Amino acid sequence: MKLLLIGNPNVGKSAIFTHLTGVSVVTSNYPGSTVSYTKGYLTVYRNTEDDAIRNCRYQAGSHKQKRKHRDIQKNGDTEIIQDDCRKGCRNCHRGRHGKYTENLETAKVVEVIDVPGTYRLDPDNDAERVAVKMLEEGDFLINVVDATNLERNLNLTLQLLQYSKPMILVLNMWDETKHKGISVDPKKLSELLGIPVVCTSGITGTGLDELAKTFIAHMDTKRTGVEHKNRWEYIGEIVGKVQSLKHRHHTFLERLQDLSVHPLLGFPFAIASLLIIFSVIIKIGDYLTNFTSLMLERYYSQLIYLIGDWMGNKGFFYDILLGNISGEVINYETAMGVLTTGVFMTLGIVLPYIIVFYIVLGFIEDLGYLPRIAIIFDKMMHNVGLHGFSVIPMMLAFGCNVPGVMALRNLESRRERFITGVVMSVTIPCMAQSAIILHAAGTRGITYVGVIIATLVSVWIVLGTILKYVVKGHTTTLIMEIPPYRRPGLQIQIKTLIMRVKGFILEAVPYVLGGILVINVLTVIGAIDFIGSLFKPVIKGIFGLPIETVSTFIIGIVRKDAAVVLLEPLNLTDGQMITAVICLILYFPCIATFVVLLKELGIKDTIKATAIMGLVTLVTGGIVNIALRGWLSPSVFIIIELTFSVLFSKIMYIINFNRRIQKIGLK
Repeated sequence: MKLLLIGNPNVGKSAIFTHLTGVSVVTSNYPGSTVSYTKGYLTVYRNTEDDAIRNCRYQAGSHKQKRKHRDIQKNGDTEIIQDDCRKGCRNCHRGRHGKYTENLETAKVVEVIDVPGTYRLDPDNDAERVAVKMLEEGDFLINVVDATNLERNLNLTLQLLQYSKPMILVLNMWDETKHKGISVDPKKLSELLGIPVVCTSGITGTGLDELAKTFIAHMDTKRTGVEHKNRWEYIGEIVGKVQSLKHRHHTFLERLQDLSVHPLLGFPFAIASLLIIFSVIIKIGDYLTNFTSLMLERYYSQLIYLIGDWMGNKGFFYDILLGNISGEVINYETAMGVLTTGVFMTLGIVLPYIIVFYIVLGFIEDLGYLPRIAIIFDKMMHNVGLHGFSVIPMMLAFGCNVPGVMALRNLESRRERFITGVVMSVTIPCMAQSAIILHAAGTRGITYVGVIIATLVSVWIVLGTILKYVVKGHTTTLIMEIPPYRRPGLQIQIKTLIMRVKGFILEAVPYVLGGILVINVLTVIGAIDFIGSLFKPVIKGIFGLPIETVSTFIIGIVRKDAAVVLLEPLNLTDGQMITAVICLILYFPCIATFVVLLKELGIKDTIKATAIMGLVTLVTGGIVNIALRGWLSPSVFIIIELTFSVLFSKIMYIINFNRRIQKIGLK
């Protein structure tokens, strides 16, 4: 049986789904689309009248005894049925037929699917189309609605009632109705709609037991579809009969949520919030990575040495799996082995930042702030052919590019995924990389830090603008509901965190280790050195860097922050250091990001993205090299590149606008 949780976006379906299924869930794309959905399993136990009689093994039982089974079953008391059956089986005819069944309840596994949020069943985008297709495949519907916004949610409910499928209406966020002065009569609503109505709170789990019992009681119910011609008129009648309102004053959270979407104050509020968020992530992430690094060095190193001794401390597989572990202490960053650098990078560096980032992300997501960020940045994102939702993968990328790339699957079109993936991989360094870069550039002066930031911003604007007009397709309009601020529930936060971390470990870690394995094989057979020799003229001629920096670019394929650290002993000038750092950020994502990018975009688009990264690096590296050789001061260069990028974006917009006007005129 397929149980579908269906409703509008931001009504708490995922919270209810987590309560029903736990954390053992699977996230996948719907066949033939890029829309992802989550499914899990719910085991229900029930004992029907026939089951109770059939499972009672004593053949000579009296008719009176069987009738008693029926009476007790009607009362729904399973425990009494079990005890009564056991006593009857033991005592029937003085125990001559003493065989009985211990477990009289019948277990049934139900597949629970969290359907992508939709407002209607006449689809307008991929997510809505997938929701309609899944609706046709489902056996039982649980329509989750926001009890504080009943009128809008009932539009989908009446559409669902047209299907001849058993259905339950869930009034979620029931606890918020009291705070907002809203009173709803669930019994009256059930009578008007002709389906069971259950009141729940997805955050606290209130009412979920009642929902499970209601589902068990109605899982085999047959229902005839009902169609309402004047849907909105009927909705108005229903709301008028079941809902009443009373006056109340604005709370502090409501004033704060108005501020966060204010036309003038919303943007600085968002910037300040993001700065605080990233500061917290960096500090906690640094502490955790130091702890995990210490644990690996103290305990994991002993295992590595044992494996090395077992391999004889030499050989092809030794070099690939362990790399260079000579010395008293293993340098995990430069060892370049699958079991050393690979494990250290994924579990020692990336995973701690991901855990912290997912904790913070889950909090602001359940709080209701993420949609506000999307709205605030929507206009800016449209300048590069995207809409506000693309800011969420980019936010993730600041923590680690891997989850940022994994979040591309939530964007609607291939065009949006491609542009977001390319711009994000080129211009957004992860937290670990940012910390090292800011330290390395900061020792040269705060102005050089400004050069790096201004260059990345300029590349983001120019590259995004070019892709906007080159990549075929269109950007969908951002139409979304802004939910009110809600208090995040700790239980849901923990379950969601476990689910996301588990997903990262299962999806990303194997690709990362596999990527490092390929790099190591190429290194052992000498292919990497050959590739490095091919790029020496570019690094020395265009970027103006010494030949020794070739090795840092090769290491940067695995760990960019480690590559930046290796620039320190080369005695580079200020201009060379900044040029090298900028090129390291732009030229290629770390292998972890690349293999996940390959998985999300596919081979064809990933090859295109890689070619774009190389071209952007050549152009930007050459410009920075020339500018910082003494032609311009860092401050003047910052002003020039930011001004150029903004003017370039505006000019491209005007040119494209005039072309569209001419086409309309020709038609």
